[in-house]
Amino acid sequence: MVPGRRSRPGAAPHQCQDPRAALQGRVRPGSRALFAPDAAQGLSRHDHARLRGACPITLRERLGWALACAPPLAILGVVFLWPVGVSLVASLSRDGHWTLANYERVWRLYARDVLYTVGVAAAGSALTFVVVIPLCGWLRARAFGPVEFLLKVPLFVPFVVVGHALRVVWSPYVPGFAASWLGIAVALAWKHLGLAALLMLGAFRGVDESYLEAARQLGSGTGRVTRDILVPMAAPALAVSAVLIFSSMLASFSIPLMLGRGSGAQMLMIDVYYRFGQHGDFETASALGVVSYVLAMGAALVYVRRITR
Repeated sequence: MVPGRRSRPGAAPHQCQDPRAALQGRVRPGSRALFAPDAAQGLSRHDHARLRGACPITLRERLGWALACAPPLAILGVVFLWPVGVSLVASLSRDGHWTLANYERVWRLYARDVLYTVGVAAAGSALTFVVVIPLCGWLRARAFGPVEFLLKVPLFVPFVVVGHALRVVWSPYVPGFAASWLGIAVALAWKHLGLAALLMLGAFRGVDESYLEAARQLGSGTGRVTRDILVPMAAPALAVSAVLIFSSMLASFSIPLMLGRGSGAQMLMIDVYYRFGQHGDFETASALGVVSYVLAMGAALVYVRRITR
């Protein structure tokens, strides 16, 4: 409203005004209708639409949103959709002809590696959250800067450094463990502790303190509060973290390459590297890449189905 200018009695509210404010003069204070989402008694059709979030936007606003979305969409197309399209086309062709021979070769030579990759990524993700959830629950109840800092340190350590450091530490003493699937899963879990802690701490700190105080007054300890309150209320953030970390572990290359034996089952990204770099077989390497895309998309679809129920 313009300063110094009074609105006419009974005039319709401005289209950008909150329709709930328009109810203030029509429903007595304290009425439940002021807060109920379907309480639009006395509102005009336009105000009812704004109350539902269905107010139409202008052409200028549409152009503004389109210009704002154009740069990220362009980046997504160049760095993701285009490579995926090229890989898909290459995986379905051989010597200029359309064929499924590349996928047949992947099934024949690398089916074990696909299962190995999924198993290592799943084990690494599980280990990550087994460690992170109790620690983040404890930090939510008792903020302690040094522990939180140490928990986030792996976020800033490169993958190559992690692989080299663990190889130097483990190989002289437990060489079998260092090269095993469990050793790779532990290394990947340590590397992703920082990302998981960053996401989970933010989600836990977003839970209203009143819920935690009520649980403590009933005698619940930190573990019970974390299990029964923080984890259920932060379930969407936990699902996002799981998808991101699982997808990142599927695409891990440096740590498995530096810790692995060089024989037996390998992670898929190592197979892609050798197939393309050593054999020059871009078609089969593209088929392996498409398989990894499908695995990562499968994890994302599970999350999307969960939040849209």
